[in-house]
Amino acid sequence: MLFRESANSIAARALDSSLYLHLTERFVHMHGYRPGAAEVRSWERSIPALTAALNDAGLGEVEVMLEYALPLNSKRADAVLAGVHPTTGEPSYVVVELKQWSQAEPDEDDPALCRIDAYTHPVLNPIEQVRRYCEYLVNFNGAVAEHPDRVSGVAFLHNATEFGVSGLRAVELDERGQLFTGERRGEFIDHLRARLSGRHPGARAADELQAGRTVPSKQLMSVAAQEVREREQFVLLDEQQVAYRMVLNAVRRAKQSDHKEVVVITGGPGTGKSVIALSLLGELYRQGVPALHATGSQSFTKTMRKVAGTRKREVQELFKYFNSFMTTEKNTLDVLICDEAHRIRETSANRYTPAAHRTGKRQIEELIDVARVPVFLLDEHQVVRPGEMGTVQEIRAAATAKGLECRVVPLESQFRCGGSDAYLRWVVRLLGLEPGGAVVWEPDDRMRLLVAESPQEMEAFLEARRSEGYGARMSAGYCWTWSPEPKPGDPLPADVVIGDWSRPWNLRGERSVSGAPPSALWATDPAGFGQVGCVYTAQGFEYDWSGVIIGPDLLWRGDRWVTDRTASKDPVFKKSTPDDDVDRLIRNTYKVLLTRGMVGTIVYSTDPETREKLRELAGGRLERRASTV
Repeated sequence: MLFRESANSIAARALDSSLYLHLTERFVHMHGYRPGAAEVRSWERSIPALTAALNDAGLGEVEVMLEYALPLNSKRADAVLAGVHPTTGEPSYVVVELKQWSQAEPDEDDPALCRIDAYTHPVLNPIEQVRRYCEYLVNFNGAVAEHPDRVSGVAFLHNATEFGVSGLRAVELDERGQLFTGERRGEFIDHLRARLSGRHPGARAADELQAGRTVPSKQLMSVAAQEVREREQFVLLDEQQVAYRMVLNAVRRAKQSDHKEVVVITGGPGTGKSVIALSLLGELYRQGVPALHATGSQSFTKTMRKVAGTRKREVQELFKYFNSFMTTEKNTLDVLICDEAHRIRETSANRYTPAAHRTGKRQIEELIDVARVPVFLLDEHQVVRPGEMGTVQEIRAAATAKGLECRVVPLESQFRCGGSDAYLRWVVRLLGLEPGGAVVWEPDDRMRLLVAESPQEMEAFLEARRSEGYGARMSAGYCWTWSPEPKPGDPLPADVVIGDWSRPWNLRGERSVSGAPPSALWATDPAGFGQVGCVYTAQGFEYDWSGVIIGPDLLWRGDRWVTDRTASKDPVFKKSTPDDDVDRLIRNTYKVLLTRGMVGTIVYSTDPETREKLRELAGGRLERRASTV
C-alpha cells in the first residue's frame, strides 16, 4: 500500500499536491523505479474524483488505502475503502478500480474483455477485474477469509458517459462487480452509503485488514489435481485472465470456422504462466475439448503426471513432452499447451530417434502443426541450455511462414518472490540481464534477501525455516561433477564439496535411492531438502525459502561479473559452444535459481570477493538480519 488516511485528509492533501509527491516517493521505494507519467496522471485525476464522492456521501471518516497491494502478488487495487457497515456494524470493505476512460466497448468475442483506443489488444472488463480482486483478497487475507460478505467491489469510470461504456455491463453484475460512470455519480454515492457508515471512523477496520494474516499461497503442485479434475483453484487476475480468455476464444473460433491461430504468453518467473496452463487444461478437459499439455522438462512433466493423475490414469496422459509429436498428423488436437516453451529445441530428433522418424522438421513447426490452437508460454530469460530456442521471434516467424495469425499476451504481475517486482528487477540487474547495473537491495516487506557466510550457515537457517512449517530447498550452479547413482542402500555420493561441508546432488533417476526422492520430485517432495538441486530440477518449480549457492563459474571481479566456463561441469556445454552463449546461459541459470523462492532467498558464493560484493548489494550478513525474519 502506498498511502492510507481518511477521505477528508486525502482530499486536503490532494489540493496542495503533497499527496502525489508522497505517493511517488513510496512507489520508488517499493518498486525500485519511478512511476510513469500515466500513473501519476491517473493519481492526479482519479483520486480527487473518489474522495469528492466519499465526502459528498458524508463518508469523510472512511479510511482510504491507496494502491493496496494484494497479498503474495504484485497487483495493486487502486483503492480499498475501509469502514463500518451501516446495518450490521461489522467491518466493511469496498475495493475500487478507478478508470479515466471516457469510452470502452466490449470485445466482440467475449464481454469479459473490452477494447479501448489506448491498447492494441483487449483488456479485462473493469467489472470482472474488480470482482477478481475481491475474490483474491478473500482467498489470501485472514481478516476476511471467514467473512467474505464484508468485501464488495466497484469500478468507477469518473470520466465516462453511459453512452460511452454501457456495453461493459453485458457481463453479470453482483456485489463484487458493479460499474458506475460520472453520469451516475449519484448512484455511486448511494452505493457507497449502503456499504459504509458515515458515523464511524474506518481506521480500526483498516487496521484489521492490514493485520490480517496472509493465508498460504496455493502453490501450483499442491492443487494441480483439483485444478485439472474438478474446478478452478486459482483466481486469475488482469492479464492472466485476458490470456486465459483469449485462448478459449481462439478455441471457439477454431471450432466455428475451421480456424487456426497461435497464441504466445510471455512473462518472467512467477507471473503465473503454469497456473494459466493448468487452468486452461482443466477447463478444456472438463469441456471435452481434445487438448494436451507439453513441456521440455522431465521434472515438470513427471511431477504433473504424478500429482494431477494420482487417481485417474487418463489425466496422466494429458502431460507430454515437446518431442512427442514427430509423427502426429496435423491438427490432431484442438489445443496444445506448450508450457516452459523457452525450452523448445531446434529439432525433436536425438541420437536414439529411429531413422524413419527423422523428418528434418523443426520442433516449433511440429508443435504448431499438431493443434488448431497451439499455445506457447515462455520466459526468454530462462533459456539455460545451448540449442534452446523458444523465443517470441522464432515462434512468430514460424507462424507467419505458415500464414497464421500470432497473438502475443505479455504477463507483468509477479506472483512468485512474494509478489515483489522490486526483487525480480534487482535480480536481473544484479546479473546484467537488463541495463542499469547492479544496485543495492532495498527491503520492500514482500521478499526477504539474506547472504550467508558459509554453506553450513545457509543450511542451518533453512532448516530453522522448515521447523517453522516453511518449505525450503538448496540449489547450486553446475560446478561440481555428478557421480553415478549408487546401488540401493548405499549412501549418496556427496559431490557438492565446499571446504568441510558436502552434500549430494539431487538424484538423476526415476526411482528413490537411500531416502532421496526421484529427480522429478526433488522440488516437491519434502525429502528433497537433503540434496542440492540443479537448474534442471529447480526450473518451473517454487518453494517458500530458496538457498542458492553461486559457484566459481560466476565471479565478481572489480566492477563486473566474469563467467568462467572452465568451472562449469555442465555436460551440455561443448567446446563448440561460443563463449558469449556460455556467459548468457550461466547468468540465466542463476536468474532461475534466484527466483524460485516465494518468501525469501538466502545466497552464498564460494568466492570471497563475490561474497563481499553480495553483502554490499544485499544489505549485510545473515547474522545482522536474521532477527527480522
